[in-house]
Amino acid sequence: MMTRSSCSAFTLVELIMVIVIIGLLAAVVVPRFGDIKSEAQTSAETAAISAVQSGIKLARMTNLAKGSDTWPTTLDSATAGKASEANPLFGNVIEDGVTDPNWEKVNDTTYKYAPTGNQYAYDKTTGKLTKKSSSTASKPVAQPF
Repeated sequence: MMTRSSCSAFTLVELIMVIVIIGLLAAVVVPRFGDIKSEAQTSAETAAISAVQSGIKLARMTNLAKGSDTWPTTLDSATAGKASEANPLFGNVIEDGVTDPNWEKVNDTTYKYAPTGNQYAYDKTTGKLTKKSSSTASKPVAQPF
């Protein structure tokens, strides 16, 4: 007489159902991670710009305390190109500057944040850091007092 051994295993239907459920969960979760990365990049850009704006105001206050009513003439002494440890941006208004390689110095007064493509221009006569946009007119980011 032949006896069946008692093995327990998943049926093909059960395995397919698990794969389908995992696939549905992945389809819902993965797009949210894409949004998180974009939001993180935007937040990093906003934080850096806010720090620069505060540094510009602090530099002016320091100048006023010394008897000079002037804004910083430059935001840094970095060369044009990407920010790095050796080439920190905004070093004249932020201690240690910005070394994130997503930031790039285009020229003496223009800076670009690569992930969003936003460019910012500094006006040393008004102390304003202005967001430049190719589709619309320039928008002031900082409103100095």
